[in-house]
Amino acid sequence: MRGVVVLTDRRQATRPLVPLVESAVEGGARYVVLREKDLPREERAALAAALRSVLAPIGGRLVVAGPDPLGGDAVHLTSGGPYPPPELALVGRSCHDAAELERLTTEHYAMVSPVFPTASKPGYGPPLGIGGLARLVARSPVPVLALGGVTPQTARDCIAAGAAGVAVMGTVMRADDPAHVVRGLVSATKSVGPFAARGGVRS
Repeated sequence: MRGVVVLTDRRQATRPLVPLVESAVEGGARYVVLREKDLPREERAALAAALRSVLAPIGGRLVVAGPDPLGGDAVHLTSGGPYPPPELALVGRSCHDAAELERLTTEHYAMVSPVFPTASKPGYGPPLGIGGLARLVARSPVPVLALGGVTPQTARDCIAAGAAGVAVMGTVMRADDPAHVVRGLVSATKSVGPFAARGGVRS
């Protein structure tokens, strides 16, 4: 996984999630992580199906937060588990330090946070900053996505530090024009040149 990844949070969203994701896809998003873990499984599965229908025409992919793929083949796990990860086509994990990166086994990517100050990711210690991100990228056995306070202005620095892409939540969820924000993020990440996905891409 690389490029721009959008994480959902309906509580921050300026509109219902499906049309918001449609706008993000219009702006160039090709990966979406469905969070909303507090929803009943049936309701969450229906939302997953609706989002997959938005992403399918452009070859995009929905990743479900948690070990249950809700009928799909891609999940994003927390740093706390489960270990070992499920055997699915795409598995990612949230990591916050080198020790958590060292626990990775068959995951395909790591989402590292918080890179910058953000209200959406409290409780994980001080921001890593670009220097901290670069150090973790160098330690990671898989491509890294930078999460936490990422904007079109800072996305370029994350890619230059070696991140394979950036993950955004509040920046897109709270946007009046999600397509415009995502378009800026896509442009920023591409302007650095080829993605520096350090570590072997696991298949």
